Amino acid sequence: MPLYRTGMTLEIHVALLVVLAAIILISGLLIGRALVLRAHRSGDGGAGGTTASGAGPDSTGPDGAGSGPGQRTSSGEDGEPPRRDRAALVVNPTKAGADDARRLLLRLSREKGWEDPLVLETTVADPGEGQAREAVDQGATVVIAAGGDGTVRAVGGALVGTSVALGILPLGTGNLLARNLDVVLDRPEWALRTALSGQSALIDTGSLRVDPDGPARTFLVMAGIGFDAEVMGTVNEDLKDRVGWLAYAEAGSRKLLGHRVDVTVTTDDGEERQAKIRSIVAGNCGRLQGGVWLFPDAEIDDGLLDLLIVSPRNLAEWVGVLTSIIGKRVRRGLHTATLQGETFTIRASEGVEVQVDGDAYGTTDFLELAVEPASLYVMRPTPDIKRRIRREAFGLSTAGGPYLTI
Repeated sequence: MPLYRTGMTLEIHVALLVVLAAIILISGLLIGRALVLRAHRSGDGGAGGTTASGAGPDSTGPDGAGSGPGQRTSSGEDGEPPRRDRAALVVNPTKAGADDARRLLLRLSREKGWEDPLVLETTVADPGEGQAREAVDQGATVVIAAGGDGTVRAVGGALVGTSVALGILPLGTGNLLARNLDVVLDRPEWALRTALSGQSALIDTGSLRVDPDGPARTFLVMAGIGFDAEVMGTVNEDLKDRVGWLAYAEAGSRKLLGHRVDVTVTTDDGEERQAKIRSIVAGNCGRLQGGVWLFPDAEIDDGLLDLLIVSPRNLAEWVGVLTSIIGKRVRRGLHTATLQGETFTIRASEGVEVQVDGDAYGTTDFLELAVEPASLYVMRPTPDIKRRIRREAFGLSTAGGPYLTI
């Protein structure tokens, strides 16, 4: 009996010590966080505001710079001052945040000692290709696409094969390439800092033709025919402005029961496959909105396209398709199949709708898809930029500190 009481007393003491240690640890963290916040507010007035004229998130030190987009370091000739780097902003003026982007990029460029940025607006007639080419001709160090997936695709397509990197300020609904490059979606300042000071990397792009003798068009994320293209072509734009990407789910619910189409898919090794399909999607990378991975095996720099064939006959089989996608089992999923290759040619028994990076692209009974390996430089966040973004999300100093490393 005494031994039992002694053991219980010891256990209680140990438990009390653990609780006390936990209280001390939590108190220390809270006090440390409060001190960091107080010093941060008194030093630079806060971080991350998209319209603030004061110092930004990295005002007390470097902004997590990586290799950068080929910054110029050569001195001028005949005693002239060295030519400074300059960013170009190709901006869709209809997007919310477009005006803030101009002011913010001007401030960040001056902070870095760059020339004032070149700002070019997209138009209905030219969604960004011509503006991007003009920026390259004027010697831009990096060209930043500020808009949705259409703007990003247009600007990126013009930069394919050049040494000028694409930066992204996501202002759209899908923002698919930004998601796949880990560019932050809801912090414009950090997206622009990534464009100016991130890590330059080479990625693949895709090309498609809807006519065997016609011109090729670039896509950056995915392109396809059938159901997904029907959804893109019928999405309610007003609803999309109000609820974002959920508008695509509403459009999809209206198109689920369409008929299947006979197709022949030819791979780059000459193999042919016949199928009755509701949709075929080619992906350069795999992440969609809502954390969904349409192509779990896709890599944006592997020199391959991933092709998803979807062939449900009814609503019940669509449930199987959805289960396969959510469970990342499309390779051997229910009513789904995948292929990998460098080129695919698809011939359909009738005209089907086409989409390119989420934008409707007419109808066709012929589709040729090809990968363009290592064809586009893009700016991605460095590990330090990611760390600073996480610290800011917790209300901590982005300059680092002795209390907590995230």
